[in-house]
Amino acid sequence: MSPQMSARPPVEICTLAEAIGRHVADGSRVALEGFTHLIPFAAGHEIVRQRKRDLVLHRMTPDLVYDQLIGMGCAKKLVFSWGGNPGVGSLHRLRDAVEHGWPHALELDERSHADLANAYVAGASNLPFAVLRAYAGTDTPKHNSNIARINCPFTGEELAAVRAVRLETAIIHAQQADRQGNVQLWGISGVQKEAVLAAAKTIVTVEEIVERLEPRPGGILLPSWVVTAVAEVPGGAWPSYAQGYSDRDNAFYQAWDGISRDRETFLGWMNRFVLETRDFAEHRARVGAVG
Repeated sequence: MSPQMSARPPVEICTLAEAIGRHVADGSRVALEGFTHLIPFAAGHEIVRQRKRDLVLHRMTPDLVYDQLIGMGCAKKLVFSWGGNPGVGSLHRLRDAVEHGWPHALELDERSHADLANAYVAGASNLPFAVLRAYAGTDTPKHNSNIARINCPFTGEELAAVRAVRLETAIIHAQQADRQGNVQLWGISGVQKEAVLAAAKTIVTVEEIVERLEPRPGGILLPSWVVTAVAEVPGGAWPSYAQGYSDRDNAFYQAWDGISRDRETFLGWMNRFVLETRDFAEHRARVGAVG
């Protein structure tokens, strides 16, 4: 029986600090997913505050929150298909880790978008690998042990097999949860659903906890049996956005390029605005106080 189908205790309605402390272990495989929208920045900051180490971080499109996690020494490996500051440029803390081993060396497992998306689906489906038409004419499988060539038993066609993603913990942000732990998100989505189903545990931060979820056009409902813990963290996706609750802070994405280029500037910012704050609400208040 897959982890997500096994019997689970009731969903924990708790603080974000409690959820991260209980369900993110050093050395575990963790994904913080969200595509442009609903990126779980608050959860990333709490991982930094609790000084989690040696994480194998997964994410389709690592951006600022992963730059922060990598720069603060939380990650030993990154499994990804694209990385950058959207619309701005490079992730300087990611580059420094790869090019200079600061704060320590970072192992990379780079995939294509189709590969990693299908790998999440395979993990969610309790399968050992996914099969797709990919990497034809390339030598990528020679350089990545998680990609292999196989022949279809029915047609003989050569295809790519990619190892499934299986996580200890998936972390996402959503708009709403009810008090039973059912979660609803809407708007642009990435692979949140697949990451949740591929994980043994799931932490969800939400804009608000409501008595009843009202169905939304195009909404995704995650039932309580796939959720481990819910923490109410209004604005927890900032500087990304939550449709219906907040807008994307484009100015911060631009500012991050300067903050993250220099090691000391980066560390000073993270100490002042993350490590020296109690929680995400205090972080937002302190950032807002300085413009």
